[in-house]
Amino acid sequence: MAEKQLSRLLIGIASLLLVLGCGKKKKNPPIEVAAKESQIQYATGFTVQHNGQFTEIEVTAAWPGSEKSFKYALVPREKLAVISLPRDAYDAIVAIPIERMVITSTTHIPSLEALGVLESVVGFPNTDLISSTATRQRIDQGLIKELGTNENINTEVVLELNPELVMGFGINDTNKAYDIIKRAGIPVVYNGDWVEQTPLGKAEWIKFFAPFFQKEMEADSIFNDIEKSYQEAKVLAKNAKERPIVLTGGLYKDVWYVSGGKSWMAQFLEDANTDYIWADTEETGGIGLSLEAVLEKAQQADYWLNPSLHGTYEELEQANIHYHQFSAFSNKKVYSNAIRKGATGGLVFYELAPQRPDLVLKDLISILHPGLLPSYESHFYRPLQ
Repeated sequence: MAEKQLSRLLIGIASLLLVLGCGKKKKNPPIEVAAKESQIQYATGFTVQHNGQFTEIEVTAAWPGSEKSFKYALVPREKLAVISLPRDAYDAIVAIPIERMVITSTTHIPSLEALGVLESVVGFPNTDLISSTATRQRIDQGLIKELGTNENINTEVVLELNPELVMGFGINDTNKAYDIIKRAGIPVVYNGDWVEQTPLGKAEWIKFFAPFFQKEMEADSIFNDIEKSYQEAKVLAKNAKERPIVLTGGLYKDVWYVSGGKSWMAQFLEDANTDYIWADTEETGGIGLSLEAVLEKAQQADYWLNPSLHGTYEELEQANIHYHQFSAFSNKKVYSNAIRKGATGGLVFYELAPQRPDLVLKDLISILHPGLLPSYESHFYRPLQ
């Protein structure tokens, strides 16, 4: 009799638990989190999609002409053990926020500084190229190690540093050092900020860095300020009464490379309200021309920008005596973005300008439209001496 009563009691308890369990499921059904894509307005080389518990980044243009896309899954550390992702669907699965990383391009530095995560950088190839004062201090303190060159990274030092991520850049995917690093279990993430061909497109790559540090809101705010500053400068340039004629580039081994009409520099010159001589061309990079071809079209140009790496008129004339035939040379209207350098010779323009296109545009307006920014001090461009 006692056994029957115990059996009935256990059945009753089990039934009650079953009812309660079913009731709980009905009241709280599983929540399906829809994927949400971050808004990218100008950059064309990457996308960011939030999939509830992790973030997916796809790089569609890691280098010019790249036909391969790279996908990366960014998973919060506390969820890494409980989230199951198909590893063959991603080129790397990265635990975030990143605490130790190697970067490979000076263009990465301004975004990391702006986001306040510079302390995460532990290695860089060819540190002499870095001009940032804050980053140079960390190099001098031994907190950022020298890694050789990007084409031949010292993988032994990288493995000793044990970074959680190597942010790479390349002209293709055949970097043997990256293969060694990946085989050691260290994720390599390609960054294609340098491939973008519009000023605001390059600057928007700060939104690429942000998810690795869970700093998306900060990145949005920083970029919005840059965009606002750029657009205000662009509107200001429209007040100019004249559109000066502009020449770019200089000779390199008997070939004069001017900026193509669809290039980053050509967009700056359009937004600065100028008449750029090669604006109607379709090239996104440089166009190689003979000295004679440039003289024919640009001899009477009002301004000459970026004359190779020369910083004085004497250097220019020594490089090629025919340079003095240009009106911009005779009228002392030649300006360079390669004069301002860091403590070890790194060019400030190529490091900071991609992230601060608003400052580049204001530099150009102050030079090409004297009077529109009368008290402005140039950040990148300097007149030749």
